[in-house]
Amino acid sequence: MTALLPRRVRGLVSLAEALLTPHGADRYLELVDPMLVRREIRGRVTAVRHQTPDTVTFTVRPSRAWQGFRAGQYVRMQVEIDGVRRTRCYSPCGAQGGDDLEFTVKADPNGLVSRHLQDTAVGAVVGLSPADGEFTLPSPRPDRIVLMSGGSGITPVLAMARTLVAEGHPGEIVFLHYSNTAADALYRTELAELAARHPAFRVVNAHTHARRGGDLHGLFSVAHLEKAAPWFREAETFLCGPAPLMAAARELFENEGLSAQLHTEEFTAAPLAFAAEAAEGRVRFARSGRECDNSGKPLLEQAEDAGLTPEHGCRMGICFSCTQLKTAGRVRNARTGEVSGEENEEIQLCVSVPVGDVEIDA
Repeated sequence: MTALLPRRVRGLVSLAEALLTPHGADRYLELVDPMLVRREIRGRVTAVRHQTPDTVTFTVRPSRAWQGFRAGQYVRMQVEIDGVRRTRCYSPCGAQGGDDLEFTVKADPNGLVSRHLQDTAVGAVVGLSPADGEFTLPSPRPDRIVLMSGGSGITPVLAMARTLVAEGHPGEIVFLHYSNTAADALYRTELAELAARHPAFRVVNAHTHARRGGDLHGLFSVAHLEKAAPWFREAETFLCGPAPLMAAARELFENEGLSAQLHTEEFTAAPLAFAAEAAEGRVRFARSGRECDNSGKPLLEQAEDAGLTPEHGCRMGICFSCTQLKTAGRVRNARTGEVSGEENEEIQLCVSVPVGDVEIDA
């Protein structure tokens, strides 16, 4: 009888789910406790700290629906701001396989969600997606590994570093991290502790805006890489950071004939097609009071053409950084072809094309 109990319980839950349509049990369970939902992944914040004035680091205990992640992947995090759910992508920076997730977010002066997260408090609940992304360590692990990051781009490669140390990786690992100054260097203490625990793990701190206080100074160069990891040509390199660092590294590795050994965190998607010749209607950006004829371009480009500077990231409908509230009108998702006409609907500007008149709260 005991063995049958879980099946019976599952049957009762399924019956309850059917009886509670159209909203489903989760909509009622979350009124009692958001962490009780079954079909969505939620996480409760259990610890918060500020490493620098413009960053927040917080630990999240995910609900039972969480299936784990591979070091280097990202998740789509949802927070509610003024009654609207906002979604952004962030990389967990702990070792894979742990019970909790750790995130570090740097505040963008124009970033609605990143600024909101600076005030994250213990007990807050966030929504989470399953982990995604191909920026991961291969299996089996390479004998020699260079981990390189800049600024808040440290998070996915820190997850790799923590995972390799937890696994007792026998090969050589160098972690080269760029920050403006020592005061801006995230996870400096944690990286030093990893190096103390693992003899084959070495940390090299590079400061771009200071002449002292680091192991290296100035912008990324082949001289930096040769000093940090003289064997980098025989290694696999994993990089995440600001665009100038990424571009400089790609150019260097291409010139060295090593492009296949450089792995970077970047979003990829199929090309998007837009039929500008069929455009009609007008687009109104309500908060700014700007209005223009619909050019048939994605709303992100139309906003930029109108002189606005909305927050954005991948420009391919993956990172959710450009989400805004559509208050009226219909839009077509250029990735899926789906047309949506709901009022007060959150949309991604970079892949949303107006179908007639549209109003955006921007």
